[in-house]
Amino acid sequence: MRIIKLSAIDSTNTFLRQLSNAEALKDYTVVVAESQTNGRGQMGTVWHSEKSKNLMASVFLDVSFLAIEDSFYISMIISLAISKTLKGSQIKAIKVKWPNDILADQKKISGVLIENVIKNNRLQATIIGFGLNINQTHFENLPNATSMLKASGRLYDLDEILHVVITNLKHYAEMLKRGQFASIKELYEANLFRKNKPSTFEDAEGVLFSGFIKGVSNSGHLQVLVEDAVIKEFDLKEVRLLY
Repeated sequence: MRIIKLSAIDSTNTFLRQLSNAEALKDYTVVVAESQTNGRGQMGTVWHSEKSKNLMASVFLDVSFLAIEDSFYISMIISLAISKTLKGSQIKAIKVKWPNDILADQKKISGVLIENVIKNNRLQATIIGFGLNINQTHFENLPNATSMLKASGRLYDLDEILHVVITNLKHYAEMLKRGQFASIKELYEANLFRKNKPSTFEDAEGVLFSGFIKGVSNSGHLQVLVEDAVIKEFDLKEVRLLY
């Protein structure tokens, strides 16, 4: 595993993508930064982090073995890798809030940004960026944020946690390469936040509705049981879980 450590960068994903354009990268080439000036999250959100307190990293992975319609499995394996790391570090009540926010006791502890490299309508590679709150205790204007330190009361070594995340990611990526899609999906759905619990959602028009999360489709759409025993599927832009 090649690890590139940077003191400060605008975005580890951007840096790694530019590097992949300039040279042939091996799997699990990792870029990690002490601070990011323009860390990005899903749907254009910004990821804030105190310097040297948290893990901000991006990982390169050849995923040419995956069909483009199966690209959501990349999201599943990084969610599982981070979740397993947290559980192994005695962080309790870990759940995945669809599609790939990781919660500890219903508070956000990690976020993921995946950027796939596609050529001729085929998946070539993926750059998996993730932020994991480790030793930060104060989150200004973020009441629903937490960290490993806040959740457990103990300090952690960032390098150790990074290695465990990558080791776990390798494990789940190997499962994908062996075609164990059903097992990956079953594990992911078992960790879904509010699965089979009455929940409130907001659609793209701002209309609220109730339903039960049942799982995800192979393409990553959220499957929600709504009234009249109908299961509807939603993509990321179509629905928001309000809890």
